[in-house]
Amino acid sequence: MVHQSLKRIAPLLAALALSSCADLPAPVQPQPAGNVITAPRQDPNAPPPLPREFRAAWVATVANIDWPSKPGLPVAEQQRELIAIVEKARELNLNALIVQVRPATDAMYASSLEPWSEFLTGEQGKPPLPFYDPLDMWVKEAHARGIELHAWFNPYRARHTKSVSPNAKNHVSSSLPQAVKNYGGFQWLDPGDARAADHTLAVILDVVKRYDIDAVHIDDYFYPYPVPQDPAAPAEPGKPVVERDFPDDPTWQAYVAGGGTLARNDWRRDNVNRLIERIYRGIQKEKPWMRFGVSPFGLGKPEKRPPGIAGFSQYDKLYADVELWLQKGWLDYLAPQLYWPIEQKAQAFDVLLDYWIAENRVERHIWPGLYTSRIDASARSWQPDELTNQIALSRTRSGSGGQVHFSMIALMENRKGISDALKTRSYAVPALVPASPWLDVKPPSAPKVAADVTPTGRASVRYQLKNTAPEPVRIFAVSSRYGDRWVFSTAPARDDGTASVEVASVTSLGTLNRVAVQAIDRAGNASPVTYAPSGHSP
Repeated sequence: MVHQSLKRIAPLLAALALSSCADLPAPVQPQPAGNVITAPRQDPNAPPPLPREFRAAWVATVANIDWPSKPGLPVAEQQRELIAIVEKARELNLNALIVQVRPATDAMYASSLEPWSEFLTGEQGKPPLPFYDPLDMWVKEAHARGIELHAWFNPYRARHTKSVSPNAKNHVSSSLPQAVKNYGGFQWLDPGDARAADHTLAVILDVVKRYDIDAVHIDDYFYPYPVPQDPAAPAEPGKPVVERDFPDDPTWQAYVAGGGTLARNDWRRDNVNRLIERIYRGIQKEKPWMRFGVSPFGLGKPEKRPPGIAGFSQYDKLYADVELWLQKGWLDYLAPQLYWPIEQKAQAFDVLLDYWIAENRVERHIWPGLYTSRIDASARSWQPDELTNQIALSRTRSGSGGQVHFSMIALMENRKGISDALKTRSYAVPALVPASPWLDVKPPSAPKVAADVTPTGRASVRYQLKNTAPEPVRIFAVSSRYGDRWVFSTAPARDDGTASVEVASVTSLGTLNRVAVQAIDRAGNASPVTYAPSGHSP
């Protein structure tokens, strides 16, 4: 993610200004402690609308930021850490994990196209022993808890500065040496080389075909963040930093010799544009219900920015025309990295969120990325209220239906109580992932629901749920009424389309008198309601 580059491009971000005089917007009221929802007055016997909000966290594997905690851990320890992350996500009522499966043209899964990542086993090309497939395990453990699994790819990075083992024989630097460039201590695929683009697309579609993931995700690394021509030279106030240009002269000259007419910067943007479109259309061809998400740097084109917004231009430096991708509908969700505090006027959270919502003319999902790992032990650390206020603010915008946290380690460590704050305040009520009607609008059939026969006096009723639609369902939504108050919960579907859920017979709200169940398909569509016997009069 972008924070990995902040130190390297600090001289280029000198225009970012702090402001402490901005007024905080009035936060929305926190959700109630618990999962209580109130029924609509016009029909007290019907359940309320299903709560919907995307709640995700990035799980970064590059440099072992989130998982595994260090390279070369025993397989049993890798798996224990994996399960702990998924369990924490379930505990916090997250409904998606975005797991980095391709840190740098390597694989955190079994691949015939790229070598095993050294961030997993300690040596590039070395498989885990005893053997297991981490991505397969991520998918199964997440789905078993009703959590989506989004596979996160870095499209162009070929080797990270934190890598220590040599590149494996089947690394792209050996198979496509002319497509790999050295820049800023990293190795990068040249976006202008058609072979590099073909390879990245093949890697992504291989995962789409072979794994039951819910979405493909890419981050903000397109052309690399620029580095100074002389990294040792001190930055001089008011004087622009001389940047080292990306070494793509051979592909640029070949483009010109072939009759290309675009200016060099436009050519670079076109290279990225074409890969974005190919990824989107390739996913749609293989699995039309699957989503494609992008998490770009949070600032848009300089000429389109609202007054007062300033800073780094991904359009000019990373050659990422994100506004065009939104306009063309080449993605299903955008998670712009809004990694600044609310009061920072030059990158005001609310203004930037409004900007991306306004650019979203084809009505894709906008789920801002939050810099949760900025809560740390440093003097510059944020407090948890910064994040809970950003969540509350995002909920005041009808065009924003969720958030993504960078990254999972801050939640695992419960830094300054951030996980407690999310669990008891921001995410106290479970929520379903918002539907994607441009992918599929047809709801599944109403599920079958049967109550287990239980002895008198039991404190709960167990229900068996079954999908009746020909298409798979991911999860069942369960609304249980006590008096006139409804409690929402979910039950993840097994591979055979069944689930079981236990509902309390009596709570502090009263006695169970109605249970409503809906099946949710892979595009988020909800079935008609099936009312289940409660053991009491409705």
